[in-house]
Amino acid sequence: MKTVAARAAAVTLGVAAAAAVYAIGIERRAYRVRTEIVPVLRPGADPIRILHLSDLHLAPWQHDRIDWVRGLTSLRPDLIVSTGDLLGHTEALPALTEALMPFDGVPGVFVHGSNDYFAPTFKNPLRYLLGPSKGDADDVERLDVDALERLLGERLGWHGLNNDVGQLAINGSILDLVGVNDAHRGWDRLDIVPSLLDELREQDDDDTDDPAVTIGVTHAPYRRVLDTFTTQGADLIFAGHTHGGQVCLPGGRALVTNCDLPAEQARGLSLWYHAHHAAYLNVSAGLGHSIYAPVRFACPPEAVLVTLVGDDIGYA
Repeated sequence: MKTVAARAAAVTLGVAAAAAVYAIGIERRAYRVRTEIVPVLRPGADPIRILHLSDLHLAPWQHDRIDWVRGLTSLRPDLIVSTGDLLGHTEALPALTEALMPFDGVPGVFVHGSNDYFAPTFKNPLRYLLGPSKGDADDVERLDVDALERLLGERLGWHGLNNDVGQLAINGSILDLVGVNDAHRGWDRLDIVPSLLDELREQDDDDTDDPAVTIGVTHAPYRRVLDTFTTQGADLIFAGHTHGGQVCLPGGRALVTNCDLPAEQARGLSLWYHAHHAAYLNVSAGLGHSIYAPVRFACPPEAVLVTLVGDDIGYA
């Protein structure tokens, strides 16, 4: 009996060790592009290719991630949507600049996550399984978010949507965009979203009868944010933050989302329903991880190419 038990224990330890080696050494670098088609444009409209980037958590030495992101220009996006947590180290800004500058000239919008404001700190990884993480302590080192905004807003020309709105005309369609600052830290100003959107829509200079497509952008997909966007007429919502669960059950079932989003919507394209309204919800599993938790299992890192098409699209 002791021999059988010892063999079983040895097998269990071997499987666990192999899984750890795979999660740390292989999957966290197995970058992929997920593709989605979302029929929200007017019938007959030209498609719009949106590259969704999220949760790079970039550190200066992560040259493989930098090179992979630079290569995404081959997708020829019409718009970049960044849902935050781009920084993962106090000295990450030059690396992020190297990764993103190939997209110079491509329109973009962005919101921040808390890791764009605060440097990462070591935390007990088991706490992650017990519920959403807490806010950083006051003595945590702050990152240079102003320099990040200069990179995104001035050098790349992207529009910041932290508790703000914007409007873009792309491929003949009008996009109304609304975003919030990091909801995980409670910095979202949902109280001003209706008035911001009303003002934006009243200033619409489009002289056609084609309605604008409304897109919501948030780092953390808390229910209150998704509900507000949906009530305000969002056709599509982009979010990150969850890392897709990061460590999932075989098959990709998330154990946690680090917010109050249902686990089955931790990554991928789904529908969000609220108050007799519905919006498409795209949650990115993100491209990175904390430097203190360099692991992914059954949840490969991803960028997402979302192609907006006319709602007359047919499927064979």
